[in-house]
Amino acid sequence: MATTTVASDLATLTRHSMAGLRMLLAFTLVTGLAYPLAMTAVGQVAFPWQAGGSLVQSDGARTTSRDEAVGSALIAQGFKGAEYFHPRPSAAGDGYDTLASGGSNLGPLNPDLVASIEERKAAVAEENGVAPADVPADAVTASGSGLDPDISPEYAAIQVARVAQARGLSDADVADLVARHTVGRDLGVLGEPRVNVLELNLALDAAN
Repeated sequence: MATTTVASDLATLTRHSMAGLRMLLAFTLVTGLAYPLAMTAVGQVAFPWQAGGSLVQSDGARTTSRDEAVGSALIAQGFKGAEYFHPRPSAAGDGYDTLASGGSNLGPLNPDLVASIEERKAAVAEENGVAPADVPADAVTASGSGLDPDISPEYAAIQVARVAQARGLSDADVADLVARHTVGRDLGVLGEPRVNVLELNLALDAAN
């Protein structure tokens, strides 16, 4: 009787184990292979630009070719010089490093962070000829990823005069470009209005 019971328990355990193994293999194939491949195919067909990295070429046009791209509309890059709009500060590696995406991890009361914000505020105010009180928060704080491609319309606005002077354009013309590259809240309620720095700077190069 004992031998029969052990054999029965072993058979039950084997049956359950095999059923579990079959389920594991099935879910691995469905969720680990079939689903990702299907979503990749749908993305490439329905949204080829977005699926390819939202790449932009030098004339501002969208491209799916990495050879023609000068950047991604989703990833910030540093712009230097008075003739360009500047992005948010970056704490990603040495700055805008896609291989080291991340923030400073400093708390809001950390003395190093407070000091760096005050230094940035003074520098931005002097560079753009505005009062420190007029410098918006995104001009002096890095994003969580360090790669935020957008700035607020307020930060763009205080840079208009500097960029216009450096390029020999009127403030009105540059402000018009900013307005054309300002995107509102998603679905009218999500997020905040924003300006994509790369696309704006490429439009400036094309116009000047």
